[in-house]
Amino acid sequence: MLAIPELAMPRTRKVTTVCNGRREIWKDYEEAKAYFLEMTMSTEGEERDRAEYVYIQLTHGLSECSDEDE
Repeated sequence: MLAIPELAMPRTRKVTTVCNGRREIWKDYEEAKAYFLEMTMSTEGEERDRAEYVYIQLTHGLSECSDEDE
């Protein structure tokens, strides 16, 4: 049995993030999550809030994540 249900896994390993106006395309979903978790834990203020917002979207399995309110 899988540790994470298949339906919760992103269909593609590729993800696009936009944080602080910087658009980045990641080939590895887990690498993107690790980067934004580290950024969340190592920064403060608005920069931390932006990274946390993207990280939360990544944990929900979105393939396009942004720190901007739409």
